[in-house]
Amino acid sequence: MSYIHVSDLSKTYIVRKKKSGSFLAREKTEVKALQGMNFEAEQGELIGYIGPNGAGKSTTIKILSGILTPDSGEVTVGGVCPWKDRKRHVGRIGVVFGQRTQLWWDVPVRDSYDLLRDIYRVSRADYDSQLRRLTDVLDLEPLMNTPLRMLSLGQRMRVELAGSLLHRPELLFLDEPTIGLDAVSKLMIRDFLKQENRENGTTVMLTTHDMEDISALCSRVMVIGKGQKLYDGGLNELLSAYDTVHIMTVRYADPSVCPVLPEGCETVAEEDALKITYRPDAVPTPVLLSALQEAGTIRDLTAQPQNIDRLVADMYKEMGM
Repeated sequence: MSYIHVSDLSKTYIVRKKKSGSFLAREKTEVKALQGMNFEAEQGELIGYIGPNGAGKSTTIKILSGILTPDSGEVTVGGVCPWKDRKRHVGRIGVVFGQRTQLWWDVPVRDSYDLLRDIYRVSRADYDSQLRRLTDVLDLEPLMNTPLRMLSLGQRMRVELAGSLLHRPELLFLDEPTIGLDAVSKLMIRDFLKQENRENGTTVMLTTHDMEDISALCSRVMVIGKGQKLYDGGLNELLSAYDTVHIMTVRYADPSVCPVLPEGCETVAEEDALKITYRPDAVPTPVLLSALQEAGTIRDLTAQPQNIDRLVADMYKEMGM
């Protein structure tokens, strides 16, 4: 059996809302977060788990980490059912929720780590060795004696990551780990996660709306929508199916040149440049290039596919999410 085995997993929430026209009465609504979810994962994989808000991503992570009990279905992680044998299970996993913390808000980071060592019953020698490694890789030494509440968002995420790995888990769940971070912090965390996966064989399951995280880290992507798995495979293969809009920017030696373009091209003037959006299936790129060259001497030309986030938004829309 695979390291992570999920079969026919379902979870429904009961949401109570104020009844229209009544001050006290409430009406119940069923929200199906997961509907017959199935997938397998091998140890050492780095998986991107994506989908729009409300798709069921966080519910899946909470069930796999043992926080929630599903309504039906079968789940094993390393041969253990997460919610039935939770004590054994949580000793082998690490979890980082981007908008939650496992560390103590008002005490220095070092003290929080000491408490985690006691909770996970890590030997002093193993703890000291792992803490030195994480401190060096994530540059934590200047932060160790500072209370968590006094750290910036990027600093907090680095110490949260280290805290989740102090007991050397074999599986790491990351739910929006780079939300709100600056570019430097994102790059540091991405590099660290790739190193952790490569050198220690840590299995990583990542949920995020940042497609640059997925592109930089994950060889496998699962797309979930309305509680069901819609895609499981490579990111490039997924995006290629929706890479239907291209952007070309052209600058002429004579800025007054106005090319006559094939029907189907949308243009926007930007200072001394012309930005052209087109669909290669409707306007072949060689045809467009020929029209641009006939109009005058080109000083500069760049072409690029559309933004990854736009691709994913189009994908969600086409999948009915």
